[in-house]
Amino acid sequence: MTERSAGREGGEGTPGEHRTSAELERRYRRLLAVHPWAHRRVYEEEMLAVLLAGARPGQTRPGLADTVDLVGAGLRVRLRVGARGFTAPAWADAAAVTGLLVAVVLAAAAGKNVLDQLVADPSLPPPLRPAGPDPVDWLRVAGWLAVAVAAGAGLRRVAAVLAWAGVAGWLLLVGPGAADQPGYVVDTLPQFTLAVIAAAALTVPAPPRRAVRVLGPRRLAALTSGPIVVAGLLELNRATRPRVFTGLVTYESFLGLSTTSEAVMWLYDAGLAGSALTVCVAVLTLAAAVRRRVAVLLAPVAALVLVIDGALAGWAASTAHMGHVIPLVGAQWAMLALVSPVTFLAGVLLVRRREETQRMVALGRAADRERPTG
Repeated sequence: MTERSAGREGGEGTPGEHRTSAELERRYRRLLAVHPWAHRRVYEEEMLAVLLAGARPGQTRPGLADTVDLVGAGLRVRLRVGARGFTAPAWADAAAVTGLLVAVVLAAAAGKNVLDQLVADPSLPPPLRPAGPDPVDWLRVAGWLAVAVAAGAGLRRVAAVLAWAGVAGWLLLVGPGAADQPGYVVDTLPQFTLAVIAAAALTVPAPPRRAVRVLGPRRLAALTSGPIVVAGLLELNRATRPRVFTGLVTYESFLGLSTTSEAVMWLYDAGLAGSALTVCVAVLTLAAAVRRRVAVLLAPVAALVLVIDGALAGWAASTAHMGHVIPLVGAQWAMLALVSPVTFLAGVLLVRRREETQRMVALGRAADRERPTG
């Protein structure tokens, strides 16, 4: 122990030196707060003693090197702790379920896109109808179908590799169009975010066929059939829309559905709502810890869609009416890039805070029960 630390512990020194030491200690504690609480509980006093022992006489603020070192070390510890947390059973189960669900959703969306180009839309005049799917469209269907099958069969690594290949394909084929085709890039961002979620979720280590075991037969059937039924109903409505220039009365819905019968429209809406409700019930009946994490994993997509439909609504309308490309500014691209990870991190923090609060309340109740009465 140095003379300075001995003097501090024994109460020696002038009042001014004590004030200086207390001010330095308080600021060091602020920097140490970057470390997780569990780490500080074990090492904080030891680290603080070493830092104060190495301080210069009269020093009141941490040096730049100490500040960078403490903040960097704290962030590294938090990252290690956070990474270990994502391998916990609840996160592993939620990741397995989410990876399978998102793969099915993307496979259904890719299949509908191919059908959109194979089956003519009667409401469009012939010059506006698509020529047909290209090899990339077929590859998307096969790729995400393979991801879903591999995830369900317990081939997690194969599914993860295929999903990351899908992410890389979007970056190579769609990403470069950010400058001259920003509208198309923005329209496909939700699907790209889903692809990243699926790939990341399937990368989390989990026992073989974990998603199937967590879901059980009924929930598995609901989660896999729901997206397929939704895609099928949307495609059926598109293929049977009223023909152009017929003069028939049509009924429209906010989902883009179009029919000549109000009863048929209600049937479409009921089918879509029932399919979505089936998927929601399957997720909501999972264990509380798992369903909260599934919601956290899917929340980034919902946040991104809200930003695109809200903050970029004016840009989209202007682009449609001006007849030429209106580029997005840097701040808008930054918003689109950050909204998903920020939403995910916020969700993780909320889940951890909620569960830590529940754990502390349970410990308090247990202590109250064990406390002798009278």
